[in-house]
Amino acid sequence: MPPPEYKAEFETDPRFPSGKWGGFYLMPHTGPKKHQTELLLNFHNGRMWGDGQDKVGKFIIEGKYNLEDGKAHWLKTYISKHIVHYNGYNEGKGIWGIWEIPNTLNINWRGGFHIWPEGVGIGGDDSLHEALDMPTEVNDPALVPV
Repeated sequence: MPPPEYKAEFETDPRFPSGKWGGFYLMPHTGPKKHQTELLLNFHNGRMWGDGQDKVGKFIIEGKYNLEDGKAHWLKTYISKHIVHYNGYNEGKGIWGIWEIPNTLNINWRGGFHIWPEGVGIGGDDSLHEALDMPTEVNDPALVPV
């Protein structure tokens, strides 16, 4: 625990607010279903960290983000399970991108994802973000296990 006089200076860029985030990820081998995820993320000085849970289980997040190009990449480590690599970008509508579990049983699993800060959207209705069209690279049919 930090000393009482410690005050973290979290990111002020509105694209990367610390706090609750929500969203979904796609698993091409299960069809078009969106799998919901909940996260509590912190952003500070190019570093991101946090935790969350989804249908697979609880996880921790550790990664980096860049204010100049809006890119972010992180590892999602499921407790006592596997690690998932995330690469995305934030153009002001949350972070979109690709997740990947490389070389699992000689298969590279990957798919799209979209996460966003809680309360962001018209009237705070996060469901509107789910209806947005996925970027072309996320809809790429090549993003199936190879």
